[in-house]
Amino acid sequence: MPMRLTVIIPVYNEVKTIQEIVHRVRATGLVDEILIVDDGSHDGTRDLLANLENSSQVKVIYHDRNRGKGAAVRTGISRAAGDLILIQDADLEYDPRDYPALLRPIQEGIADVVYGSRFLGAARRPILFWNMVANKILTLTTNILYNNILTDMETGYKLFRREVVMDIPLHARGFEFEPEFTAKILKKKVRVFEVPITFNPREYSEGKKIKARDAVIAMWTLLKYRFVD
Repeated sequence: MPMRLTVIIPVYNEVKTIQEIVHRVRATGLVDEILIVDDGSHDGTRDLLANLENSSQVKVIYHDRNRGKGAAVRTGISRAAGDLILIQDADLEYDPRDYPALLRPIQEGIADVVYGSRFLGAARRPILFWNMVANKILTLTTNILYNNILTDMETGYKLFRREVVMDIPLHARGFEFEPEFTAKILKKKVRVFEVPITFNPREYSEGKKIKARDAVIAMWTLLKYRFVD
């Protein structure tokens, strides 16, 4: 029996990109449910979401205020109907045309979780050097603490069986969702695969939201969950 795929799109002030990313997700022909979680947008995004919701495939959940990406993703996970869940950022940095590659390890029965790695050799826009350095340091820390060989812990493309996360307590409210999720699935010893993906990062002038302090929080999160749940 085919596995149903839910794509969760956390959104905060993405009026310029939300329609395009939903179009690209739909165009894959692989998605059964699109859950958009609006995290308190105030730039006109909500006006567009009302039109996008006019489809049985697209559902929109509204937070009454900005709670953070992690909170939006957790809301989406709690409402997802699919057997598989994929997290898709709304900013067009990640390309839904990579869905077949992400799905393949699970479809072949060799993985429970798949990470799309920006550092395995696929096409990417070569900018934001210090962001890359921070990602490499955080991934190295992950591998040391959890005895693994990931290449991209902070990737936004995480695909997983719904059953994998149902008994994992997730608490992240912001960008620390990535290290918390990674720490807990590695401690659970589920089968994790990485596949190369394309990556088109946007500049801070284009609306990129993650900041230097988020790297510090991510480091603390990795250390904390090595010893507690």
